[in-house]
Amino acid sequence: MHHDSGLKIFATCPQSSDHPSDDYLKRIVEVARWSEANGCEGILVYTDNRICDPWLVSQIVIENTDRLSPLVAVQPVYLHPYSVAKMVSSFGFLYKRRVYLNMVAGGFVNDLTSLNDTTPHDRRYERLIEYTTIIKQLCASGTGVSFEGEFYKIDNARLGPPMSLDLQPEILVSGSSSAGLSAAKAIGAIAVKYPKPPSEEDTVRAADSKTGIRVGIIARRTEDEAWRVATNRFPETRKGQITHSLAMKTSDSKWHEQLSELAQHPESPYWLGPFQNYNTFCPYLVGAYERVAEEVSRYLDLGFRTFILDIPPSAEELESIGKVFDIAREKVVL
Repeated sequence: MHHDSGLKIFATCPQSSDHPSDDYLKRIVEVARWSEANGCEGILVYTDNRICDPWLVSQIVIENTDRLSPLVAVQPVYLHPYSVAKMVSSFGFLYKRRVYLNMVAGGFVNDLTSLNDTTPHDRRYERLIEYTTIIKQLCASGTGVSFEGEFYKIDNARLGPPMSLDLQPEILVSGSSSAGLSAAKAIGAIAVKYPKPPSEEDTVRAADSKTGIRVGIIARRTEDEAWRVATNRFPETRKGQITHSLAMKTSDSKWHEQLSELAQHPESPYWLGPFQNYNTFCPYLVGAYERVAEEVSRYLDLGFRTFILDIPPSAEELESIGKVFDIAREKVVL
């Protein structure tokens, strides 16, 4: 997985809720090192009410790698935009490392309700635009920043330590809804979505390389081998399906709604099994290297240039995903 042609590949960091305390720190370090060794640009670090603080996890990532960039999930409910800008500039100052920000407007409605955030879905994206605008202005400005919006107001706020221009944060926005897409456009961010199969994706919103997808990949020498690994890793369980349908009720995410409505195509590598059994939140591409690479190349043809992979179970898994991208890249003029 290499960084030519604007193609950026991110892994995902394990979540504390999946590991005992004794084991978690070691696991973060392992996965970060595998991701770096396999050419990933960065690693997504989740945020929600149940898991470790993403900034602390990101610091562990930075301290145990040479160039991997944390892609920190940022939810306005948790931090003032000034605090986010200060985290970014502090990482730049202390480690000379660029941070990517994955701006999240929604999440689990129960998380938001428990913190008394009752803002409706589309309004949360309007708030996110203001929030991110302030962060970007603080990071880019050597002087004081003033901003007055509907949700936030700052007056001549200066960021210290100042942010060097070559380490400005790059912004991604999670969202498949029209509110999410227009927010991404308004703040010049990469819009990241859970993809439909390439045949059902609209053609290029993406020529400016401002769109990305979140997708898991399991590829092996043969179809049978790949599917055997996939069904062992993500077995179908009644409990998972019940949890999934309950989660659909407590989420107002348009992604979840859209993914839940998609059917499985038996001939296609596109697989929703892990999502439907509440094992993970993204679709998977499963099959022989060539077949999966063909599917990835169709996403590349559609203009997607940012790929966020699921949490890797092993270094070998990232190597086999690297092979898929190498083959896919040869099929497409990037």
